[in-house]
Amino acid sequence: MTDVPFVRRITQRRGVRQFVKFGIVGASGFAVNLIVFTVLQRVIPAHTTTASYNFIYSVAFLSGGVSNYFLNRIWTFRSSAHAGREGAQFLSVSLMALCVGLYVSWLVQPYFGHGHRTWFVSTLAGIVVNFFINKYWTFRVK
Repeated sequence: MTDVPFVRRITQRRGVRQFVKFGIVGASGFAVNLIVFTVLQRVIPAHTTTASYNFIYSVAFLSGGVSNYFLNRIWTFRSSAHAGREGAQFLSVSLMALCVGLYVSWLVQPYFGHGHRTWFVSTLAGIVVNFFINKYWTFRVK
């Protein structure tokens, strides 16, 4: 293959490796988010109202965020900085991404309803916010 050296150069870049790891961690958080969302949607009977949907979405989103924080801290960014400060920053970023997701949810609910399609689009909206702000603020290399 003629492009193997190019692929090797790209994959040896720290930012690319971090993005791939962030994606893997994000996929696990996505799974946690989906499982919690689905369980809560089955447990809370009034999930068809906007308020209950927003509650379920928020709890599920933040559950995935907690698992993402620990995995990103340990594996993706290999951080040894103050865990409390980083945790607070990560939570702040997660809350920003949650607000973005709730706003996107508000925009698409008239078309998709209160189910998994709205959840999916809303969650994707927070991925870019999460990666870049966490990379350059929460886990930045000093």
